[in-house]
Amino acid sequence: MTCSFSAGGVFSDRVIYEAVYCAQVAEYALMKPGVSWVDCLLAAEAALLTAPTEAGLVRLPPRTQLVHNPVAIRLGAVFLPHGLGHLLGIDTHDVRGYLPGQPPRLVGRPGLCRLRTARVLQSNMVLTVEPGCYFIEHLLDEALASPVLGPCFNADAINSYRGFGGVRLEDVVQVTETGIVNYTLCPRTVTEIESVMAGAKWLPVRSPATEAAVTILHETVFE
Repeated sequence: MTCSFSAGGVFSDRVIYEAVYCAQVAEYALMKPGVSWVDCLLAAEAALLTAPTEAGLVRLPPRTQLVHNPVAIRLGAVFLPHGLGHLLGIDTHDVRGYLPGQPPRLVGRPGLCRLRTARVLQSNMVLTVEPGCYFIEHLLDEALASPVLGPCFNADAINSYRGFGGVRLEDVVQVTETGIVNYTLCPRTVTEIESVMAGAKWLPVRSPATEAAVTILHETVFE
């Protein structure tokens, strides 16, 4: 399980962490049977770019459809190049992602080609959901030099994050008939994490990030 916390107990820069958290929440709002895992990645990317855009790192053209279109320029893949998660079953990284008769890998499309599956979600599937936001030197250099991607970035602001590293949040979820159950009961919001780091209980009683899991699991596991 990958959980990025503030080592010092207080977040000195919330922009990137909250961007990743928003990506996770946006995906959870979409996940249910019949939804494509590719669309889940696109939803996560759209949410991921919101905070960097508001902070002035990214400049999206008005009425852009870039982050919603799988054949577009793949701006989100500059920050989230590794896909979104993987099936979890008999193996930790289960291998049922690309089966005969199922949607094929989106070869040649940054980020999308790294997805471990392009399948449509079904009830009782178990997957990890692990969006991230990273400042990877060679990806930043390529993007800033690109005549297509370059105009979408504030170079000075982006360069100030070089060496930042990245943030990743990972949960294990089960797809249900109406949505998901989140089996990772972990502080997720900035407020929750800072409270835990200051000595509060690990698991919030109620939280936007843990509501579904708490409802089902709290009495059987934590009491």
